[in-house]
This record gives sequence, structure tokens and C-alpha cells, in this order.
Amino acid sequence: MDSLVSVVIPVYNEEQNLEDLVRRCLAVCSQMKRPCEVILVDDGSRDKSATMILEAGERHGGKIVGVLLNRNYGQHSAIMAGFSESRGEIVVTLDADLQNPPEEIPRLVAKMDEGYDVVATQRVNRQDSLFRKLASKLINRVAQKTTGVKMTDYGCMLRAYRRHIVDAMLQCHERSTFVPILANGFTRNTTEIPVRHSERTKGKSKYSLWKLINLQFDLLTSMTMFPLRALSILGVAVAVLGIGFGIMLLVMRSVYGPEWAAQGVFTLFSILFIFIGAQFVGMGLLGEYIGRIYSDVRARPRYFVQQVVGREKDKDVPRIKKGSDVTI
Repeated sequence: MDSLVSVVIPVYNEEQNLEDLVRRCLAVCSQMKRPCEVILVDDGSRDKSATMILEAGERHGGKIVGVLLNRNYGQHSAIMAGFSESRGEIVVTLDADLQNPPEEIPRLVAKMDEGYDVVATQRVNRQDSLFRKLASKLINRVAQKTTGVKMTDYGCMLRAYRRHIVDAMLQCHERSTFVPILANGFTRNTTEIPVRHSERTKGKSKYSLWKLINLQFDLLTSMTMFPLRALSILGVAVAVLGIGFGIMLLVMRSVYGPEWAAQGVFTLFSILFIFIGAQFVGMGLLGEYIGRIYSDVRARPRYFVQQVVGREKDKDVPRIKKGSDVTI
């Protein structure tokens, strides 16, 4: 008998897409002819998404599992909540906006059956704005440099993971995480396949400019020490630049006298601004790391699960999962 496939979908204010999403996911699961479960994780939605997920879980018990978080924690924390609830040997993640068609799931599962630990995807003919494409390209470049894994599209959440990879990720308790990169730290065999990408027809993207910036900081500071090393290099470069300016000032004042360049006042101001800018960059990066240390040492749960529906057994039994979530 084929192993169970869990499809984990984080949901945030997607009431316009949920009905089609559930219908299409159930159709895909039926076509695969293997046991499947679809786990919808409501990430503190402010629209009717939570109610619709509850109804879907009650209507399709055993096939649709609804997980309701008490507030918005972010896409990757919601995915971790879905991982915690999943039971499949193969776990597929998918966005709720239907830009990545659920009909691509069987292709990922078939690729996993070849023995891969992780199957990533690359969006072909992306139907996004130029800004989103450029931001995604930047994130992919940084991710490739920090992880050493040459995957093309880290921003595409349509991915498949083996059970032991999911279990390894659940043992990591940092609050800020980037799931695709975290998974690459535990994999031996990875691959990437092209998938279709559709234009968003309903609702709006949840990633504003500010959220994309926060995502970039999460990526940098949660997975690598490179920014701190770059800060040291920057400090050395600024110091060398300051020494160079000092030598230039000494030479020019010796040749042209103290009247040169308003007696050096403007040059001194420029040097001062360089050092002040470098200090602010350094304090900002150090502050990011110290803030994350502060969050981690408090050891608070990454998320709180308010309710779970759709399980045929033990669906009303409170769960406390060590270090990952708490059901209230």
C-alpha cells in the first residue's frame, strides 16, 4: 500500500480562494489513488477563512484537517504548525492563493517516489509583478550563497519533503525560520522540477514591501553568520578608507596650505559621516541577532493551536507538543 501524503496549506485571509482550493485538492487526492490528507492552517485570518476551514474539516473529516492558530504568526510558522499535525510519509506544502496549481502535486509525489528527500519547484512563466520578481531573485541569490545549495526558486512554497526531514525541522525551535532553507540543512538528495504558475485571480498578495524586507532579514539572520562577518570586513574597509583620507589630507595641506578645501572642514565631515553610517549598519545587524537571541532564550512556543477539526480520532483531545506548539 502506498504511503500517506499530507498536503500542508497555510491560509491567511483567503476566503475568496478557499472553496476552489478545497475542491481542487480533493480532486487531486482522489486522482492519485493513495491515502491523502489536506491540512489547512488558518494563520489568524480576519475574514471568513477560519469558519470555512472549520466547515470543510467537519464536512470532509479524515480528508480535510483544519488547524486554527489563535493569531497571525507568519507563513513559515503556520507551515510548521501544519507539519506538527501532519502524519504522512510525504509532506507537500502549497500556498492557498492557487497561483501554484494543486494539480502539480502528483508530479512532486512521483518524483519523491524516486528516492529524493526534498523535491523543490521552479515557477515557469511567473505571473507576478516586476517588483515581486526582482525581490524573489534577490532572495534566491542570497539563499544560494548562504546555503551552498543551488536551487533556482526558494520563494516557491510548492515543495515535497520526506517524513524524516519534517521531523528534523520540528526539532528546531528558533522563532524566525525559512522552511525551504531549514530543510536543506538536513537533506542528502534534493532535486528541482519546473511547475506552472497562474495569475492571482482573487484576493491580494499578503507580501507587502515591508514583509518582504522582514523575510529577507529572517533569511539572513536565522540561517547564517555571514552578515556579522561582512560587518567585520566593512569595518576594516572603512578603517582603511579613513587612513587613506588622513594621508590625503596631510599631503594636500602640505602642498596647498590650510586654506585648501575650506581648511579641510568638508572633508572631515565626509569622513565623519562614513564612520557614523558604518556604526549604524553595525548596530542594526548586531541588534537583529541580539533580538533573535532574546526571543529564543525565552523559549516560548512558536505558535498556539486554538482548535483542530477533521481528525476522525482524538480530535477533541487537547495536545501539548514539546517545544513546538500548545493547544488551548
